[in-house]
Amino acid sequence: MPGPTLTLDPVANHEPREIDDQEYDAAVLAPIIERDGEHHLLFTRRADHLGEHPGQMSFPGGGAEPVDETILETALREANEEIGLEAAEAEVVGQLDDIRTITEYTVTPFVAHVQDREYVRDDREVAEIVVLPLSGLLDPDNYEYERRDHPYYGDIVIHYFHVDGYTVWGATGRILVQLLELATDFEAPERVDRSTL
Repeated sequence: MPGPTLTLDPVANHEPREIDDQEYDAAVLAPIIERDGEHHLLFTRRADHLGEHPGQMSFPGGGAEPVDETILETALREANEEIGLEAAEAEVVGQLDDIRTITEYTVTPFVAHVQDREYVRDDREVAEIVVLPLSGLLDPDNYEYERRDHPYYGDIVIHYFHVDGYTVWGATGRILVQLLELATDFEAPERVDRSTL
């Protein structure tokens, strides 16, 4: 029986909210894979020795470099460096809202279809490439959230997705929530103003 699917027209038609008040710019790619009749999302688990967010689940991506003419080029270049995805392999569907991170980055997320093939990680940055099924990410038993009083951003909501022994949370969790809210019937129990996170 096929699993749930992503309806990507709302992603393609989304007018992303842009943020321009942070010190640094970064971009990530949320890669969608079709496997066994079901949509999956590809994540990376960051290497444990990295200075920022070690061991956390993330989408392929990173900081903008002078060689990047656009922020989309940043996402595609970083995905190539981290998992060996060629830019021509990414069928970009749309762009989600910018988010702020505690490390003073504006992160611009892009959503793209990619091939279901074996990707090769850069072991300097990526400990593991993880492909998680949409059905697991949408299972209410795998989702939880908590409110926190952040010293800079005030009252915030932290999302946690626990699937196949992995936990997606933090900035990646916030990006995932918006993608799922746009492309599925998922609704986070608490509305989140991403412009203040």
